[in-house]
Amino acid sequence: QVQLVESGGGLVQAGGSLRLSCAASGRTFSTYAMGWFRQAPGKEREFVAAINWGASNSLYANSVKGRFTISRDNTRNTVYLQMNSLKPEDTAVYYCAADNSYGSNWYARIVDRWGQGTQVIVSS
Repeated sequence: QVQLVESGGGLVQAGGSLRLSCAASGRTFSTYAMGWFRQAPGKEREFVAAINWGASNSLYANSVKGRFTISRDNTRNTVYLQMNSLKPEDTAVYYCAADNSYGSNWYARIVDRWGQGTQVIVSS
C-alpha cells in the first residue's frame, strides 16, 4: 500500500503562492487517484482537489477553482498542489490522500490513504 508524506506548507501573505508536495512510497503510485483535503480549526475536513491516475482529469472544490492547480509526476511518485492568490480562509492543515477510485468518493471524503498533513497559514 502507498504511504504519503506532505511538504511545502508554511506562512504566506494574502495574495501569495505556495506549492505543496506529496511524496508517495510504493510501486503502485500510478494506479492511485491522488488528491488534497484541508481542515481548518473547528471545521470539518473538506475536499480541495483530486487528479486521476494518468493526470488527464482533475476535480476541484468551488472555493479553489481558478486559484489552485493539482498535478502529478508518476516518475517521481509525487503529487503537487500549486496554490495561488491565497486568502486567509485558505488557512488549514492540508492532507494528501490516495484512493483506487476517482469520482464522487472524493467529494464525500471517502478515500483509502491519508498523509499526516502540512500546515498552511495565510496572513491578511
